[in-house]
Amino acid sequence: MPHIAIVLSPGFEMMCFAAISAFEAANVAAGEKQYVVTILSERGGLVKNTLGAGLETEPFIEPGSFDTVIAGGLIKPVPSSPGLISYFQAAGERCRRVASICTGAFILAEAGLLDGRRTTTHWFFARELQSRFPQVLMEEDRIFIIDGHIWTSAGMTAGIDLALGMIEKDYGAELARSAAQLLVVYHRRAGGQSQHSMLLTMNAKSDRIQSALLFARQNLRLTLSVEDLAEVANLSPRQFSRAFRAETGQTPARAVENLRVEAARLMLEQSRHTLDEIAIENGFTDRERMRRAFLRTFGQPPQAIRRAARFGAEA
Repeated sequence: MPHIAIVLSPGFEMMCFAAISAFEAANVAAGEKQYVVTILSERGGLVKNTLGAGLETEPFIEPGSFDTVIAGGLIKPVPSSPGLISYFQAAGERCRRVASICTGAFILAEAGLLDGRRTTTHWFFARELQSRFPQVLMEEDRIFIIDGHIWTSAGMTAGIDLALGMIEKDYGAELARSAAQLLVVYHRRAGGQSQHSMLLTMNAKSDRIQSALLFARQNLRLTLSVEDLAEVANLSPRQFSRAFRAETGQTPARAVENLRVEAARLMLEQSRHTLDEIAIENGFTDRERMRRAFLRTFGQPPQAIRRAARFGAEA
C-alpha cells in the first residue's frame, strides 16, 4: 500500500489538498484503503497559508518510510531552508517517486532533482524557474510530466491530474476513472495537455462573440466560415469580423484554426485515432492541412507531438 507524504511550508497553496482528495477518492472507489497520506513540515506543528488558515503537520519523518514524497506549492516561491532541501535530496535517493505540485518544483530544483529532467510548473512561474535553474528542461505548457521517478505538475488544479496519473500507474485506469468521477472531474487530463485553453486565451467579452466561439468549438467538423459565425452572433459578416478582432486580437479564421489545433492535439495525445481521422474530425479536411497548422502553431508536426506524449506516458 503506497504511503504518500505531502510536505508543506508556510504560505502553502490550499489547492495542494485537491491532490490529497484524489487519493482519498481512490480509497473510497476501491472500497478499501489503497493509500495512506501523511502531511509533513520541517518542524511539525501548525503551518499557516497566506490566508492565515493553519494546518497541523508532523515533523519530518525518514523519507525512506514513504513510497512517494510530494512538495506542496507556495503562492509565491521563496528560497527553501537547508533542511527542506536536504530532505528532498534524501527522498530522491530513497523513495520510489518524488513529486511537486505547482511551485513545489522550485524545491525540487533547489535539491538538484530536476537537473537534466523534463519539468513543468505553474505557467506564471515557469520562466523564473528556468532562469534560476538553467539545467532544468522546462516544458512550461504541460499539465504534468513524468521523467524517471520525478513527477512535476502545473499549477493549482493540475495537482489533481498528477494524483490521478499516479493512481493509474499504481492501480490501473479503471480506479483512476472512478476516483475522477467521485471528484466530479468531468475530464481527466493527460500530462501532455496544454495548461491553456484557447477559449480562455481569446478572452471574448461580449455574449455574441462568446456564443460564436462556443459554437465553433462544438462544431469543428463544419466549414465555419465568417458568414456561419456571424449568423450565430446575429451580426453581419463585416460587423462580426470587426468586433471579433477587437475582442480577441485575432481574425475569425485564425481563431478557428487555433481551436482546431487544440482539439486535434488533445486527440493525438489521448486517443489511438489515425492522423487522417483526427484531421477530418477537427475540420482540417486532410492531414496535410493539419500538419501545416501544427507547424504554424507549435513548430512541430502532429507525429512529433504524439511521440512526445507517448514517451511521457511510458516514462
